[in-house]
Amino acid sequence: MKKLFIIKTTKFAITMTLLVLATLGCSEKLDLPQENNNFAGATDFTKTEDMQLSLVGVYAAFQSRGWEQPLLISVRGDDVNAGGLGDQQDFAETDLFNYNKDYWMYNSLWENVYVDVISAHTGMEQIARYQEFADDAGIALGNQYIAEAKVLRAIMLFDISRVWGDVFIPQSSDTGELLDVTEVPTKAQVMQHISDQMDEAIPLLPDMRPNERTDLPGGVTKYTALAIKALANQELKNYQAVADATSQIINSGKFSLFSDFYELFKTPGKLSNESILDLQYSDFNQGEGDREGHLYAPYGPQGWTPAVVGASSGWGFYEPSMKFIKFMLDRGETVRLETSVLFTDRGIAEIQTDPTYAVLPAWISNTTRDGDVINDYARALFASGKHYLPSNQLIPGRTAYGSNKNYNIIRYAEILLMHAEAIAQGASGTGLTATQAVNLVRDRAGLTALPNVTLNDILDEKFAELGMEWGKRYFDMIRLERYNELSYDGRTFSVDKAYLPYPQGQVDQFPILAKESI
Repeated sequence: MKKLFIIKTTKFAITMTLLVLATLGCSEKLDLPQENNNFAGATDFTKTEDMQLSLVGVYAAFQSRGWEQPLLISVRGDDVNAGGLGDQQDFAETDLFNYNKDYWMYNSLWENVYVDVISAHTGMEQIARYQEFADDAGIALGNQYIAEAKVLRAIMLFDISRVWGDVFIPQSSDTGELLDVTEVPTKAQVMQHISDQMDEAIPLLPDMRPNERTDLPGGVTKYTALAIKALANQELKNYQAVADATSQIINSGKFSLFSDFYELFKTPGKLSNESILDLQYSDFNQGEGDREGHLYAPYGPQGWTPAVVGASSGWGFYEPSMKFIKFMLDRGETVRLETSVLFTDRGIAEIQTDPTYAVLPAWISNTTRDGDVINDYARALFASGKHYLPSNQLIPGRTAYGSNKNYNIIRYAEILLMHAEAIAQGASGTGLTATQAVNLVRDRAGLTALPNVTLNDILDEKFAELGMEWGKRYFDMIRLERYNELSYDGRTFSVDKAYLPYPQGQVDQFPILAKESI
């Protein structure tokens, strides 16, 4: 068995879990009770040494994100544009705040995240059955595993609620219960539920960094749960709870910023001391055969000349915005701009049509420092550098764009900036002041220290540091009601566009959603 938290899922129970989920038709996944639990009848729960397999099944479901899911979550921010010109028009329209409830991506995001939330409940219920036959040590280990599943479930509910606002909170693996819901929980109730769940999980989780775990390297720890608690309370504007959680992470002394921002998002940065939660993928250091991977092609340039001949290009569906690029140029950003944006010659020329940027820094080029040439292509002017793996970091024999690359979800840099914002919003924290936290992030970026940070300074730092990551910028602007920032480059945002409409396929199955959308 390969020891990453990507443990290869060859054991019977996990294989059956994934097989059942894969063979259910899209329209069937959430309209039946959790009858896909029936395979558990063939499981011998007295073999408590197999309890970890149920947890691994939860991790496997969690990391099985479809390519469209993070793109749809992220695309409405002023840091990124849809790209992909000539294809997936409703994706581009979503970026313009024109929503189509029948668009397949909406239903896919909702449905597949909820399938994985239900899988987390299935895993927790199976672990509880193992605990019936376990000794005291096995019961304690089972409690930890259930806490880990709660954390993975929580971040998925967090994402789905930020996109749609009021959403279901499943209480078990029986999806039939959702048909009896008479009132959909509000976003505030979802976020409070997540915070409460993290309070339950934190005492049961390992007190270490994810990369210190030897059983499931990179797996959930106490600090992952604290980070998610901070995120949920940030949405609630309960800034004291944010400061309390981030202070615990900071004061642990366990986390630090990876020294090289450029390499943080590439192979050298995998499971660094900055990592709090990643989707983990691996080619298992082999050029062929088994691999666990995410489809990064949508983020990549449609045309390039890679340094390693044969490395595949991308689809051009995720484009850093001109607003973001000019913001970074105005700040004198170097490594963070280089890391975040892949430039084409056509894109560089477009920047220079603005007289303010007629002369660009000499380092801005269509050739990356690793020698990959980003050629002009029709679908976009730029591509995302944070989702780019240099072709010379591909394992020989692997050609898929971004193969072997992890997907960052929560990093220590975000914890520092959340901590700073919470203090700027009136909370009291320990360990670091707001100014100290921001300057740690700025120092890594090669910027001079600020003498005393304001809320605007912190939000600018979040824009620069977290741009193109999981829609963090968009959701900050929604939370803080800075709607004018989202009206840019011909877009017009209004508050009624903050959340996506419920997918029509889900409204058809759960009529209560139709009432919520009125």
